[in-house]
Amino acid sequence: MKECSKSIQRRLADPNFIRRYFVGDGLDIGGKPDPLLLYKELFPLMSSVRTWDWEDGDAQFLNGIADNSLGFVHSSHCLEHLADPAEGLRNWLRVVREDGYLVVTVPDEDLYEQGIFPSTFNRDHKWTFTIFKSRSWSDQSLNLLNLARELGPGAEIVRIEQLSANYRFDLPRFDQTLTPIAECGIELVIRKRPANEVQEGGRWVRTTQQPEREMRLHLNQYKDDMQRMKQSNEGRLPFENDSPL
Repeated sequence: MKECSKSIQRRLADPNFIRRYFVGDGLDIGGKPDPLLLYKELFPLMSSVRTWDWEDGDAQFLNGIADNSLGFVHSSHCLEHLADPAEGLRNWLRVVREDGYLVVTVPDEDLYEQGIFPSTFNRDHKWTFTIFKSRSWSDQSLNLLNLARELGPGAEIVRIEQLSANYRFDLPRFDQTLTPIAECGIELVIRKRPANEVQEGGRWVRTTQQPEREMRLHLNQYKDDMQRMKQSNEGRLPFENDSPL
């Protein structure tokens, strides 16, 4: 319950969500009744975020949303409800602009369903998810790494994490998402690589523009300090000086 709300404090502690992931105009797929919009002012580079739910159309296809039109797409616990999660992810990434982000949270099959499927906690779940397993107890299990790989060279995985920080492993089988703290999920963040980066085999294409003079002075000082340190220790083996401090 309130899985998006549970994530906010954790995400505010990570500068990537503020400076990179939630930037520009976004789409929150399956956001009701706990939309990301409720926390828009906490992410100052987020221009807008539209909540997309069942009345807007099938989340698997996002009909009417133009390709490469959004700075980010966010979805909290919607992918497991789709008939074809792989197609859903392809369309979610399709509408993200180059250098934008796809942020997806799904239930972890071992933290949430806990060995029983169809789910006894949410009957509408069509799939279970794991980061990666060679074998799962669920015949509807999907490996997120495999799903991300199927998105092709334009998808860069920048984060994949089991959200177990507030999970209590010593409890018997119980839906811990009913508590105010447990997320019981997996968070996947994908960056959409620009076309020139894809052509370079995934290598980041660095800017050729030089920073301002003050920054150059400081960064070059780092280089000079390192060079002087190497020169002063030339001919000496490292970690040999055990003289008294």
